[in-house]
Amino acid sequence: MILPKQYRCTHSPSCQCTSGHLSEDVLLLVFQHLNWNPKLVATLSCVCKWFDDFAKRVLWKEFCKTRAPKMMLDLQSSGSHCIDGNWRALGKLLIYCSGCTQGGLFNSTVQIPGHFVYRTRFSRTLGRSLLPPQCRTDVLYVCDPCEHLDQGEEGDVGLFRGIFKSFPTSKVRKVIINKAVPFHPSEVCPYCKAKLWSMLQAKIIPQSACIRLEAYEDCIEYFVCLNGHLLGICTLAPLSDSEDANPIEDNNHTEKKQENCCVKENILKRRNSLLGGSENGPSPQKRLTNSNQCNIDV
Repeated sequence: MILPKQYRCTHSPSCQCTSGHLSEDVLLLVFQHLNWNPKLVATLSCVCKWFDDFAKRVLWKEFCKTRAPKMMLDLQSSGSHCIDGNWRALGKLLIYCSGCTQGGLFNSTVQIPGHFVYRTRFSRTLGRSLLPPQCRTDVLYVCDPCEHLDQGEEGDVGLFRGIFKSFPTSKVRKVIINKAVPFHPSEVCPYCKAKLWSMLQAKIIPQSACIRLEAYEDCIEYFVCLNGHLLGICTLAPLSDSEDANPIEDNNHTEKKQENCCVKENILKRRNSLLGGSENGPSPQKRLTNSNQCNIDV
């Protein structure tokens, strides 16, 4: 005899949901009509443990597949039916910039609160430029830096995030383990709460990263967690002005350039204590097009 599946709350005996729930099929149709609204999915997850489990298993998965279909197909093309970590963590990574705290993961002197990003673009080409030459066969999707301008001594800050495909079998993970890079002593991934490795401490941040991110050389740092989520920070370099700018604009540009040089020196004095990096000028700026990218709208 086949018993019908019971939809009951497993949160606690005192929960008001003990009378049962709607079937998963009905909830699936409701959220499909709502276009998998992430704020409503997050609200539903707070109702009780059953709703939270359903959201993690089904709703966040459908949200990711709807917002980034090509990217999800590629991430699952290795034969695995489950993204590294979980679907809720990946959904949050797609639409949420985690910001940074003073003295936190990036040892920053400014406080940048986390916020939703209503339109973003994840690029496999950008991710490849953040990998060392010996690991270029790994697949990494990275979003364009989220710009936070005029952050005092930090200058123009860019925050970016990404995800590896099949991170447990990636070459980056093998390199980090072979170098015996320790985990960060206190901070964890803001998306899945897993422990973090520093790519800067592993000395595998290539020079192509600063060119592709349009950032100052030696002012880039990023971490990767056990589930393959990447989060990083960089100091954005200003784009050059046009040749036909007037003298007033030229003077302003000169003052801004001197100010940016001072900002870069202050940043390098703090961050080069880890590796003793060189204090070079801003790297050459070059805009590259993404040949393999994914646009995401919330």
